[in-house]
Amino acid sequence: MARDTTVPKLNFEYWLDKAVEWGQATTLESQKDVYLHLPQLQEFLHQMYETLKHMDSIVAIQQFPLIGQLLGRLCWNPFVIGYDESQKTLMWCLCCLYSSEPQNPVELKANSWIRSLLCHLLSSSKWESSEAETSTFISTLGYTSADYYYHLVKNMVFSLVTELRGNRFNGLNVQGRVSASRVNAVSLFCLPLVTLPDLTPLLEALLLYHGGASEEILSSEFLETVNDAFLKKKISLPESAVYSLWLRHLPSLEKATLHLLDQLLSIQLNSLEEVACVIKDSLLPQAASHPAIFRTVNEIFKNALLETGGIAEVMTIIQVFMQLFLQAHQNENKQHKFPLKSYFPYHHQPLVTALIRRPFELPTAHCSQHLKHISNMLKTLVEDENISSFDDLFEIWFLIACFGEWLDIAAEQLVKAAVEPDALLWLLAFYYCPQNENRQRTQTMVEAQAVYKDLTMLFSHTVLSVKDLEAALHSVVDPEKCCNQHLVTHLLTNFLLFSSGGLMIAQKFICRITETTDTSKEVCSLLIRTAYRINHNGEENQRTVKLLNELLRKLIVKV
Repeated sequence: MARDTTVPKLNFEYWLDKAVEWGQATTLESQKDVYLHLPQLQEFLHQMYETLKHMDSIVAIQQFPLIGQLLGRLCWNPFVIGYDESQKTLMWCLCCLYSSEPQNPVELKANSWIRSLLCHLLSSSKWESSEAETSTFISTLGYTSADYYYHLVKNMVFSLVTELRGNRFNGLNVQGRVSASRVNAVSLFCLPLVTLPDLTPLLEALLLYHGGASEEILSSEFLETVNDAFLKKKISLPESAVYSLWLRHLPSLEKATLHLLDQLLSIQLNSLEEVACVIKDSLLPQAASHPAIFRTVNEIFKNALLETGGIAEVMTIIQVFMQLFLQAHQNENKQHKFPLKSYFPYHHQPLVTALIRRPFELPTAHCSQHLKHISNMLKTLVEDENISSFDDLFEIWFLIACFGEWLDIAAEQLVKAAVEPDALLWLLAFYYCPQNENRQRTQTMVEAQAVYKDLTMLFSHTVLSVKDLEAALHSVVDPEKCCNQHLVTHLLTNFLLFSSGGLMIAQKFICRITETTDTSKEVCSLLIRTAYRINHNGEENQRTVKLLNELLRKLIVKV
């Protein structure tokens, strides 16, 4: 019999031949050969698991068609499953092959087969001499082994859930009697099985269990594994269990937030409705109703914004998240609602109160007055001598940026309504130039006033050419020396969308500025936000809506 133990990694054919050769290791010779190969087999199984855990179950079976035969034979070899951690690793591999959403009879049958093997492994922690008698007893009850162990697992889960949730007997709650070490052991037991639907009630009970201990009693491996399975949509958990997971395990919350950012930045999103759907599906806005979760997520967003240089995509994600958070917070039961200061403990509370007002809650005529109120409070804060450090200024700027919908409305109000412009222009100038070192913000404000004045003069023109608009802008702003092109682009885009003359030349002019100033992503983000706001308010004329859709079709291809 072969004794060569030098085997290429993931050589399924080699190990399948071995598994067939060994059978259930009933002869002395086969038992010796199994024993010689056990260390390397365990290493192979571990490598297999590391490979499978990154794959979809269908892809795994397509890439390794012999894997079912191999795992099935190894699971029935008592020497294999009795060696060190081989039994646990086999369970992990089987769980990777389990289809969370089976699409056809083949996948359903495969799931049933996997469940049977897992039940067998769970019942095989000790191979006793009475195995034959046990098998006879099961048959007498009218069960097959697979049926019996399946019901055994279900009953075991029910028993553990009852124990954790507290079984009220004669008015007594026995939850406090479960020791911390036992709860920890149960969480470790669940590790290889978290993706099995039958275990979901136990996962929920564990995540919601606290038991009065001052330190975390669930194993960190369990919390990480459950979080990973949830993020990969391999399991479905009640919202309360997910919130509890993130509250008790900071690394899981951090991973969930970064996963959301990676997900949104790696796919082409054509509307804020799509962004909102992905964010809401993550459960993070709903979970953020707890201040500890909100502050952690907010801090991660802040760091992401700094690390990416404040790109428009990240800023838009943060703003949509904040809108969804406010919706979830408003829907909270008043008895369980945390005070506003819990979420923004270090900020000027009157400013926070003004910013969290949703624009649609105010009559259109009152929007400009509300914006003026926000601008005046902000100006007072910024010009306060106590706000001198970059960190303090950045915190105030980030707060304003999170509620960027008000900035977009300010730019829209400037070109659409008869408003006192200086307060609204200062608000935009602060956003685009928060620091006033070397009087940069002051210069930005001067340029913004000049651009606004010329755009106001052109607003009443029903017929306007690209040359007319360019001439007006060049007379007040030199594109090469402009202090803040972003603010000018913001005002100009709104003018093109909301003025009669601007609508006629919008496509041509926006295409030109995005080609010459490399602002495609910035303008596209602004248009997507405007389309989202119009769709929700339903106030704008159809010409503007049609123009927005056409512009987005063209710009999305570029970015």
